[in-house]
Amino acid sequence: MENYFVLVVDDEKEIRDAIEIYLKNEGITVIKAKDGVEAIEKLHEHVIHLIILDVMMPRLDGISTTFKIREKKNIPIIILSAKSEDTDKILGLQVGADDYVTKPFNPLELVARVKSQLRRYVSLGTYDGIEKVIDLNGLTLNQSAKEVTIHGEGVKLTPIEYKIVELLMTNAGRVFSINEIYERVWKEPGYNAENTVAVHIRKIREKIEIDPKNPRYLKVVWGIGYKMEK
Repeated sequence: MENYFVLVVDDEKEIRDAIEIYLKNEGITVIKAKDGVEAIEKLHEHVIHLIILDVMMPRLDGISTTFKIREKKNIPIIILSAKSEDTDKILGLQVGADDYVTKPFNPLELVARVKSQLRRYVSLGTYDGIEKVIDLNGLTLNQSAKEVTIHGEGVKLTPIEYKIVELLMTNAGRVFSINEIYERVWKEPGYNAENTVAVHIRKIREKIEIDPKNPRYLKVVWGIGYKMEK
């Protein structure tokens, strides 16, 4: 695989080290943290493509850590949970984890799940290892991390909203018709798509614009469609 960076968070050093051995065999670089507090710090220091996160940890547990990460980042998270922690496992998925592995786990199964989540995260192999960042006067799109920020503050977008923003920002200045946006994002014919697209555009504006009624970034071109202002 490409040189991806995986953050492994567990209060047991033996588990962190064991996971590192198996992931390094796949060419994956491992960053390690012993609890949720340290994990948050590592996220600010490194470009991370996936997180393996234990549920039971001191200071900041896996559930609380997942919740905090999801406030700003869309990185895949795999929860590690003991068999007796089914409730925590379910809660972890509800607050934003992408997958879970039950302890004691088969290392090869964990590696397979990591690779599957990485493929999904980087759009089935289109990621080329280059940090792709587009900045439009404070509105920033990081395609590698699948993140959007406004003046440094994370914007919490749904997957559909992110795809719309990505389409418009990577083609800044170009006007897209409503049908074209629908077909590009939803991957199906854009019949009667006007209301659907308009609702998503409105929600995006509420999240990225200071004054959604007088947008600075996401502009309407009357009678034609929408564009992201250069």
